[in-house]
Amino acid sequence: MNLKNNVTFVGITGGSGSGKTTIVRKIEETVSDFVFIPQDNYYKSASHITNSTITSFNFDHPDAFDSDLLLEHLNQLKKGNSIEMPEYDFVKHSRKDKRVTINSHNVVIVEGIMLFWDKRIRDLFDLKIFVDTPDDIRFIRRLSRDVQERGRTIDSVITQYLEVVRPGYYEFIEPTKTYADIIIPEGGFNGNALQVLVSYLKDIN
Repeated sequence: MNLKNNVTFVGITGGSGSGKTTIVRKIEETVSDFVFIPQDNYYKSASHITNSTITSFNFDHPDAFDSDLLLEHLNQLKKGNSIEMPEYDFVKHSRKDKRVTINSHNVVIVEGIMLFWDKRIRDLFDLKIFVDTPDDIRFIRRLSRDVQERGRTIDSVITQYLEVVRPGYYEFIEPTKTYADIIIPEGGFNGNALQVLVSYLKDIN
């Protein structure tokens, strides 16, 4: 199958806890015919990290991602080829041995905090979305997720947020808002914006 001239890339970015994944889930309720690529799966391994040394590896810096691999995989999907996508273990802070085979599709949705920072990757997107959610809401969501799902302590989440997450947002993520075609306040809870996005995706399919 060669989809080279028919692949549409949609990029969804915003700060951690902004509601990016919620948007994807809401889209899936109505438009299930797409391929989803989380940028989180392309984090570099940092298996030495513990709750007490959480800031010794900056997950909120562009260098934390294997952007070359992500770029290579997106280009392969653009050509209609399949990829072997890595998976990331956020408890062990390392890539899993398992890979997931992803076949190309006419719609590819990519989501991640640093998605628009690298121009090589940013230029692949036909539609760029920035999810704009207040700091306090993003922090509360991140705190809840990291404690419940990733084995983190409250103190370690707060330390990481103050020392690297918040500074990283304002240095690397928030400035990329200028590249967005659409800015969605409150992420997946913005019904009107979701309706527009779903209509766009249905037209493509």
